[in-house]
Amino acid sequence: MLQISGLSKVYNVPKQKAKGLSRGKAETTLKALEPLNLSVAGGQVYGLLGPNGAGKTTLLRCLATLLTPSSGTATLAGFDIQKEPEKVRQILGVVNGGMGLYDRLTGREILEYFAGFYGMESAKVQSRILELDDLLELGDALTKRTMDHSTGMKQKIVIARAVIHDPQVLILDEAASGLDILARRALLDFVKSYKAHNRLVLYSTHVMDEIEEVSERAAILYKGRLLEEGTLEEIKSRSGERKLENAFFELVKAEEARLAVVK
Repeated sequence: MLQISGLSKVYNVPKQKAKGLSRGKAETTLKALEPLNLSVAGGQVYGLLGPNGAGKTTLLRCLATLLTPSSGTATLAGFDIQKEPEKVRQILGVVNGGMGLYDRLTGREILEYFAGFYGMESAKVQSRILELDDLLELGDALTKRTMDHSTGMKQKIVIARAVIHDPQVLILDEAASGLDILARRALLDFVKSYKAHNRLVLYSTHVMDEIEEVSERAAILYKGRLLEEGTLEEIKSRSGERKLENAFFELVKAEEARLAVVK
């Protein structure tokens, strides 16, 4: 379902800006993502773990055709992100923490509006909204204007909007951030159910407990580099730790030691 081949992203930034200052014309390069190779099958929730600045969002934006890679490419469901971006967008749904809603529209109106971009027929749209209401427990979020929604209600509509067309691949980037316990539970239950029928969910977070609940396999990124990949049990076993969080810290410590030697 996902094949990544030598994908990288490098930015050219002013040297002074790279050091935290605001001026300067001389440029330096910032490696947001080192060349990455990865193959991910469908029918699963695949975790992407790493702290802020690890390269998770850069990777996901490249896969979503929002950023152009500096090298390499990737295919989603057989479609190349650089050669066939429109086809990739047709089979892709994306949710991140910065997505807004139209305040004066109800949740149902928003879902109907976005379904139009995918050429969905009216009867199919209403049927799909009923399905999502059942899966995500949308309730009043469908009938109220989004200006009157709670944070959890808004996030549910954002997620429903991303999957209104039943995409084969769903990207969730810190999707549970800011949700209360009930909305978070509804999200995680939905994520676990969405992998059916060979669909792939890419679940990016820095919260280890979420990955352990929804994923069997994951990749750990740190400072733009892939540190480890495999089943959660394999990752823990290779690090000699019983908990995923401890395994993560051991991998980060080893990477920092490697970087210190390189410098």
